[in-house]
Amino acid sequence: MKNNKDIDISAVLKVLAYYDVFDYPLTFDEVFIFSQGFSEDQVATELKKLTEDSVVYKVRNFYSLKNDTERVINREQGNKRAKVFTRKAIKRAKLISKFPYVRAVFISGSFSKGYVTLDGDIDYFVITKHNRMWFARTVLILYKKVFLFNSRKFFCVNYFLGEKDLKIDQNNIFTATEIFTLMPIINKKVYKVLIEENQWAEEYYDFNKIKNQDIIEYKSTFFQTILESFFNNKIGEKLDLYCMKLTLKRWERKFPDLPKIDFNIAFKSTRNVSKHHPSNFQKKVLDSYNKTINNLRNV
Repeated sequence: MKNNKDIDISAVLKVLAYYDVFDYPLTFDEVFIFSQGFSEDQVATELKKLTEDSVVYKVRNFYSLKNDTERVINREQGNKRAKVFTRKAIKRAKLISKFPYVRAVFISGSFSKGYVTLDGDIDYFVITKHNRMWFARTVLILYKKVFLFNSRKFFCVNYFLGEKDLKIDQNNIFTATEIFTLMPIINKKVYKVLIEENQWAEEYYDFNKIKNQDIIEYKSTFFQTILESFFNNKIGEKLDLYCMKLTLKRWERKFPDLPKIDFNIAFKSTRNVSKHHPSNFQKKVLDSYNKTINNLRNV
């Protein structure tokens, strides 16, 4: 086996290292799509070299840093579950888009990559009208608690942005991956703006490799128009601010032991940005990814 100190951490190896965090082997096509600056021939050459050196393993039609058949089986099962849930996921996205001040709905997380675990949920990335994000978020959360008995499985709305604040300020491989693999369901126009506002992510991914996707055109409903007309004023402004302050105070009480720096990442809360990631999943992924990269360099 080649000494790992001599391994060049290429885009191909970085991609495999990132998905190794999730125990998720990749197909050749996925390695190509996720590898910044590599052609198909270059990916094929790189994978051949890495497998010959026993740095990367090929199990069936999947590539991984570990020679583990169980990973492949788990992935295939998760892919099948995602296909079964796709129709319901789109149906829920359409429902979310009908709520007041919601302007676009996308799917992120594992489902956007075509995978769902046995106990997994579907993460919705919601774009709202400027300065009405907290109002929209509160109404959606109330609906989930009252009508869905607080079930998150098909209604996990944990990331919101206002339509004028689409640039993600956490610029790293985790957020770049989420943007690149985002599954846009409602509003192609807003999706395009989101991609344009986050061109920094091209440091990690070639956005020209994103396949064209069928995206439902956004159309406001009669219910939205009527309800919003009652809050397009100072009352709505104050209510939105109140919802923000109330939610933030609740999170601070619920997670008092979370260090301030971690809290600000896991529960980023500004007038037009809301994240709700209690486990601070991003930090865990980045720490694990960096550890894997360092192991490849130093073992």
